[in-house]
Amino acid sequence: MLSFFKKYIPFFIVLGILSIIIMALFYSALKPKKVIPVYTPSMVNPELVDSTIQHIANKSQHHIADFAFTNQNGKTITQKDYDGKIYVADFFFTTCQTICPMMTDNMSWLQEQIKDKPNVMLLSHSVTPDIDSVSVLKAYAKEKGVIDSKWNLVTGDKKDIYYIARKSYLAVKTGKPSELYDMVHTENFVLVDSKRRVRGFYDGTKKEAMEKLLEDINFLIEEEN
Repeated sequence: MLSFFKKYIPFFIVLGILSIIIMALFYSALKPKKVIPVYTPSMVNPELVDSTIQHIANKSQHHIADFAFTNQNGKTITQKDYDGKIYVADFFFTTCQTICPMMTDNMSWLQEQIKDKPNVMLLSHSVTPDIDSVSVLKAYAKEKGVIDSKWNLVTGDKKDIYYIARKSYLAVKTGKPSELYDMVHTENFVLVDSKRRVRGFYDGTKKEAMEKLLEDINFLIEEEN
């Protein structure tokens, strides 16, 4: 009996290996594939979206609009600086003492994670551009360790920032109805792909959300390669 089993040992080894391979293939086939949605205005809380575009549900109809703002170095930053890039956008102001410090710390952490990824950038818009001048942004950038080639802190015309916040990034609430361009920024970090499409929203005050954001950035890098 022992000699019989010894004779078939190679067969049992091969059978075991084949069984493992087959089970792995079944698991791979049955495991749901990761998908990151392409967001449209109709998919987002209406409070964060301009009323003129809330009806848009077609994924091909919503992209980040062209823009031109001034960064911490006094340079004009446009969509061309982000062409072909995956980037994360948010809205903040330098004098904010509530959620902004947490958001900036988490954006700084994210900067460290993506600093060696040439196709990934960051973009922070001030919602108080009348206060956040170039010199103020520059001092803030130095304090927070901003890498100029990776992260732009921008100021500009308040109306332009308002429109891009609500018509493109779908990320900012309105404030007092009496002030047309009053903005109440949220904790949202917005993930934008290289085709200028919104691919995700993340709570910029939470570390676990940042880890999920980094995971999704890496997924987009693979998706686009």
